[in-house]
Amino acid sequence: MPAVRSVWPAVTGELSGTDLERIYGYPADLDRPWVQVNFVASADGAVEVDTTSAGLSHAADREVFLLGRDLADVVLVGAGTARAENYRGVVASAKRLERRRRLGFTGVPPIAVVTRTADLDPASRLFTETAVPPIVVTTETARTAPLEAAGAEILRAGRDDVDVARALDLLAAKGLRRVDCEGGPRLFAQLVAADLVDQLCLTVAPLLVAGTADRIATGASPAVPRRLALASILVEDGFTLLRYRRDRATPPIG
Repeated sequence: MPAVRSVWPAVTGELSGTDLERIYGYPADLDRPWVQVNFVASADGAVEVDTTSAGLSHAADREVFLLGRDLADVVLVGAGTARAENYRGVVASAKRLERRRRLGFTGVPPIAVVTRTADLDPASRLFTETAVPPIVVTTETARTAPLEAAGAEILRAGRDDVDVARALDLLAAKGLRRVDCEGGPRLFAQLVAADLVDQLCLTVAPLLVAGTADRIATGASPAVPRRLALASILVEDGFTLLRYRRDRATPPIG
């Protein structure tokens, strides 16, 4: 367990796994989809080193990343990220299953991949290395027969492009309301534009990367910026773990 400490709100000593569960837990008794987005970025804003996020990560960031999966009903990810990071299903480790049983969950959450074209490889680890079938969130026009043959569940949310609000409603109808979004930047931008982000967990790595890497949200823009409220700041080894919540009580900026 990394020696994660809380800077704000102030907590004496290292945080335990139970402390992190409390800090990052979802609201109780949800009656709608509730979306947490997880990202790591360099101090100068890059979201990748050599095409993946691994070069920016740290043990503390990894701990919170994995905790996000433990606390969720479903892990949401864009197809580009799933391909670049060579996604597989959430691992049904003994530690994860014990934690989820203790918190009232059954099994592990499925990976739900958002893709306009359903251009995914049915022989990839997403389909072959998983304890539960993946969910492919796509369009009415996408060809999905190969993915269905590989075991995927198909949800169609829009005709020519994925309507992310509709996608979340379809997941919620299946009882999957605690949504842990792991990117990528274009999916995050779609969620921001539709005002569907409830929490952002952003780890800032003490690195300068420069180059042409994306920022954490790239693409669609909201009509006005979405105001966030700072909820906690954790630190470990120079890595800063920021948690923001959507401040819906305050009028938007602009």
